[in-house]
Amino acid sequence: MFSWPIFIYYEDTDAGGVVYHANYLKFFERARTQWLNALGISQTDLLAGDRAFAVKHAELDFCKPARLEQNLIVETKVNKVKRASLLFEQRIIDEDGVVYCKGMILVACISLSQMKPKAIPKHIIKEFSCGC
Repeated sequence: MFSWPIFIYYEDTDAGGVVYHANYLKFFERARTQWLNALGISQTDLLAGDRAFAVKHAELDFCKPARLEQNLIVETKVNKVKRASLLFEQRIIDEDGVVYCKGMILVACISLSQMKPKAIPKHIIKEFSCGC
């Protein structure tokens, strides 16, 4: 499980000070990227190797509206590791564990030059296979 704190800025909200629904996907994306960074995995290196991660499927459940100036936490874990994809379970919670949004995000590893599935590098598979 990886946890990453977020703060809700004015730019994240609609006119009512409530987080705009599409921004939850951005929060989830940033948390996954931060996890890769924490593991020492460089997306620049992946791109140089003709690899990128792309969201193939996203399923979100909006449980409670997050609001302007809240401090929240994005929790991320990997539920399934395959040769060319990772299934992430993510949720946004407050310090009391109240869930604001949860999601299942399927991320595929692709060849940028061919726009087709490409095997995830073994060192990344190894990092995410622990405990799955």
